Amino acid sequence: QVQLVESGGGLVQAGGSLRLSCAASGRTFNTYNMGWFRQAPGKEREFVAAINWRSTITNYADSVKGRFTISRDNARNTVYLQMNSLKPEDTAVYYCAADERIGSPFETPSPLVYEYDYWGLGTQVTVSS
Repeated sequence: QVQLVESGGGLVQAGGSLRLSCAASGRTFNTYNMGWFRQAPGKEREFVAAINWRSTITNYADSVKGRFTISRDNARNTVYLQMNSLKPEDTAVYYCAADERIGSPFETPSPLVYEYDYWGLGTQVTVSS
């Protein structure tokens, strides 16, 4: 079992930056691929970014490529999402998720919501224009 707690959300002006953190409990964090997803009001939850357990492969949604960076620190059981050049359309609740499948170290981490087993409660990000 893994518990995930997100932090770092808030209100920021367009063009600004935020860094989200996700602290994980559990001794097997360093074997999980980790992802960030977001959900805006009235919309489905969507993929933002993911990173494999070795931090060697990342995966990004087209809408955030070049602006967001996912990273992790296995010693601290924490995954991060650095968000730069924020836009009003980035406004959403951001969720951290863990994929407990033991996959190939060469496999791209999944962008699919249903392949993630554990979820945090989310942190609100609001970008004003």
